[in-house]
Amino acid sequence: MSDPVTGLKGAHFTGDISVTDAGLIGMISIRGDFNAPAFRNAVAAVTGHAVPETRAISGDATGGLAWMSPDELLYFCSYAEAPSKADALSDQLTGTHHMVAVISDARAVFRLSGAGVRDVLAKGAPVDLDPARMGAGEIRRTRLGQVAVAFWFAERDVVELVCFRSVAGFVMDWFEVTAHAGSEVGFHG
Repeated sequence: MSDPVTGLKGAHFTGDISVTDAGLIGMISIRGDFNAPAFRNAVAAVTGHAVPETRAISGDATGGLAWMSPDELLYFCSYAEAPSKADALSDQLTGTHHMVAVISDARAVFRLSGAGVRDVLAKGAPVDLDPARMGAGEIRRTRLGQVAVAFWFAERDVVELVCFRSVAGFVMDWFEVTAHAGSEVGFHG
């Protein structure tokens, strides 16, 4: 069996911000009724996180739980433990309406850092990135250019971004163009 690799194999770019392939990260899509106590209890027992509020994330891409839609969560864990965590979730949710799927190999995760990260994202994402409007602990599903992404601020100037693995090369290319040295806007600075 071949060794798992990310879609970008550790790619890194530094311009006005730093853009890095975050490496292999376990991701599990969890669907169900957020109002059902059995669902909430099972999710908390396996993930260690309560079901987050709308557009919220607890933790980060190394271990966290994100709201993705009114019936979908995205759980982040180590790549190696994703299959066993998914099995544990399915076992805990037996008898309830749910869906649990390991999607680690279908997604790519980027780590963006630098003082201009809000300005770079604003060039392609229709999101109000004012720090008063979007801070740590909030997640947005949106687009970057023409591709679907989700991102959140892990720290003031650090963003974690998830996209489909099939468009990871486009996303990296997009950042290389929009964040090249000297392209800063300074709006959010």
